[in-house]
Amino acid sequence: MPTPNPITTSFFDLFKVGPGPSSSHTIGPMKAAYLFRKQLETIAPELAQQAQKIQIHLYGSLSATGKGHSTDRAIVGGLLGWQPHTCDPKLLNSIMKADQDTYPVVFQGVSVDVGGLDVVYHKGKTNFPHPNTMILKLVDTQGLVLLEREYYSIGGGFIQEKGQAPEGTRQAHPRYPYSTMEELKSQLKKSGLTLTQLMIQNEKALTGLTEKEILQKIDQVLAFMHKAVKRGIRAKGILPGNIRLQRKAAILYERAKQHASTTDSFLIFLNAYCLAASEENAAGSIVVTAPTSGASGVFPGLTYLMKYHFHYSSQKMRDGMLAAAAVGFLVKHNASISGAEMGCMGEIGTASAMGAAMLTYAAGGSMAQVEAAAEIGIEHHLGMTCDPIGGYVQIPCIERNAMGAAKAYNAYLLAMTIEPEMQKISFDSVIKVMRATGRDMSKKYKETSEAGLALSMTEC
Repeated sequence: MPTPNPITTSFFDLFKVGPGPSSSHTIGPMKAAYLFRKQLETIAPELAQQAQKIQIHLYGSLSATGKGHSTDRAIVGGLLGWQPHTCDPKLLNSIMKADQDTYPVVFQGVSVDVGGLDVVYHKGKTNFPHPNTMILKLVDTQGLVLLEREYYSIGGGFIQEKGQAPEGTRQAHPRYPYSTMEELKSQLKKSGLTLTQLMIQNEKALTGLTEKEILQKIDQVLAFMHKAVKRGIRAKGILPGNIRLQRKAAILYERAKQHASTTDSFLIFLNAYCLAASEENAAGSIVVTAPTSGASGVFPGLTYLMKYHFHYSSQKMRDGMLAAAAVGFLVKHNASISGAEMGCMGEIGTASAMGAAMLTYAAGGSMAQVEAAAEIGIEHHLGMTCDPIGGYVQIPCIERNAMGAAKAYNAYLLAMTIEPEMQKISFDSVIKVMRATGRDMSKKYKETSEAGLALSMTEC
């Protein structure tokens, strides 16, 4: 019997390269703005000649924390033709220093200036399908709309245009379709394939890439992650924003080397690596969504540890990453990886579950153990709020990446030590709980900086 609504997301949709600090607030809006720019080229020439300005309207979480997340810069960058995977992060961080700064958007021989004064941050409740909503309008001198598009940044850098299917939805079908963990395990049992083999077959069907190309691109993703770690453990100074948060990764890394002979040194190194990549994200540097930018320190930390401390082979690393992707797909498909929908359990919680699955599978764990590790990872992040101070992806986000990685490691240890049948909660069950918890959580605790830790600095 065919699987209804199977997962059609690719590994390379989930693990995307782009600038920090937020996949939902930076990468997604930049992609939407780039798409709008392309659509400007399709309007009637007589309308293009009437164009006077571009209006940018932000709603929900994009409005509440857009400034701290560099949403305004990202949108202007997209309108200028920049894309997340190729843009220069230093150039991106250099624009929009003042509201009066403007930049020319050229299309069909027409130049329209856009800047900070064209961004409108709408407050209050909305009835949009997703809390991360942006509307772009091209208007004439009378304010009449010549072109209007509504976009949703649905988490992890994925976007959806109103009336269209979400990004990552494909007409192509996976070779071995599944939409739940139970269906995935059933496909593995029926096919006799390993998880790695099944995931590669599905990637080939969805993307048209060869197996060699898939493995090379996975290696490239890992390389981008590790570059972020290497930059981060060397960088010092103050992170952008009015919090004036001091970087800690370089200090922690030096202390880790001084205690390299102690039994728990690997954990100190893990913390340093996670902080390094997370601080790079907070600084707006290039990172990899895993599954989001806010959680982009968990995987660099874990995989750097696996490669340089545990000396895992390249193939073991790839195996682990594919197992992680399977878990990430299931969360995205059946709940959400968006902090604006799920709070931080959708970001760090998902990353921790994915990391636990990666460690377990790379170490030779069974599929039952992989499921147990992922379930433990999600279970112990249920209800975690997303309440960044000042809207910056810094406090509690940076340290939370290190904590998520540590929980992933412990979930792996538990899953590999305890018999899987002793686990009473299935992965599919905990995802249902996650979805319900996210729906019940007050929006104040979902990436709006309206409550919790976000208010703590005003009390100091």
